Amino acid sequence: MVNMQKVAVIGCGFVGATSAFSLIQTGLFSEMVLIDANAKKAEGEAMDLSHGSAYLTPMNIYAGTYDDIVDAGIIVITAGANQKPDETRLDLVKKNVQIFKSIIPEIKKRNCEGILLIVSNPVDILTEVALKLSGFPSNRVIGSGTVLDTARLKYVLGKHLQVDPRDIHAYIIGEHGDSELVVWSGAQVAGIHINHFCELRGHFNHEEAMERLAQEVRDSAYEIIERKGATYYGVAVAVKRIATAIVKDEHAVLPVSSLMQGEFGLNDLCLSIPTVIGQDGVEKVVDIYLNNDENDKLQSSARALKEVLDDLDL
Repeated sequence: MVNMQKVAVIGCGFVGATSAFSLIQTGLFSEMVLIDANAKKAEGEAMDLSHGSAYLTPMNIYAGTYDDIVDAGIIVITAGANQKPDETRLDLVKKNVQIFKSIIPEIKKRNCEGILLIVSNPVDILTEVALKLSGFPSNRVIGSGTVLDTARLKYVLGKHLQVDPRDIHAYIIGEHGDSELVVWSGAQVAGIHINHFCELRGHFNHEEAMERLAQEVRDSAYEIIERKGATYYGVAVAVKRIATAIVKDEHAVLPVSSLMQGEFGLNDLCLSIPTVIGQDGVEKVVDIYLNNDENDKLQSSARALKEVLDDLDL
């Protein structure tokens, strides 16, 4: 039986440890198991996290094995090689696919019934890999997708327009990577189309601003990696947001990566589209409006991912 108050985190590197830290502060979980190829690392992280328990909702945090994840409601997978400076997320494919080939079969043979939340990069490819290797129904395999990219977009737009980013409604879709795209046609603030709102704030050069802001979001991970070696705080908050939507059965709309089954003419690949998320995982991929240019860019993003998938031995 699935325990939605239990979460497992597989991979205790920067992203895994930071995601665990983010998750223990939600009050959603009463149990967390950490797993890593380096068992001592998992033990150390569990000890460190546990020492804050006096100031948090009661929670059992421990290092364990795959046998401990059988009843976990959410299994977060962050294991994988780190992205290096000047390395794209797609460059990580072969290394991290091999790592997943050692992880996912361990989950499959224990007949876990929880939701797989894939965070490792390249997340769209690895979500597809996890789906195929696990045999899970597609609604139970979710990638963090462009949830972080969308948060970055709202942040830079908030700075540009001097408004609270929480009042900005805009999405980045497609690949979590270089071929991602902003859905400018549907972007708005307080129900006002983004271009009109920009003009209300004294900005009129829309094309230049859209290109510059999209590029800033697209390159932000590279900029962070160049400065500090890795990104992990932002994605940890994204993991927290997705987990909250699942456990609380929010039916929230988030741009997670999931299996396309005819949406926008796409099939048999995972990429990010705004999706209704609840306790059963993916409920509905939302068929949002795209103008012709956005649709062309989405198809191009899908082709880039498909080319990589076709080269994999799954």
